[in-house]
Amino acid sequence: MMVRLVKMNLKKDKIDSFKSVFEMAKPKIISMQGCLQVDLHQDIKNPEIFFTISHWANEAALENYRNSDLFITTWKQVKPLFKEKAEAWSLS
Repeated sequence: MMVRLVKMNLKKDKIDSFKSVFEMAKPKIISMQGCLQVDLHQDIKNPEIFFTISHWANEAALENYRNSDLFITTWKQVKPLFKEKAEAWSLS
């Protein structure tokens, strides 16, 4: 199993839009083959910082998702909401 951690710093006025996009995409992401869990967390001290934490059966499952129409479409929606470039880590 692997864990994917993505840190996103959002424009303050785009937070609600981001949350809406995530809530609509979450059930679709979970239904992807090899996705075991996906959650969104918001920083307590800086509400513009969010993290997604997703659990995948293996790296191939994550790569299949990252190459899917779902990811490409969702990323196009959320990327303009970012204040800074997103950062990502894959963890064991």
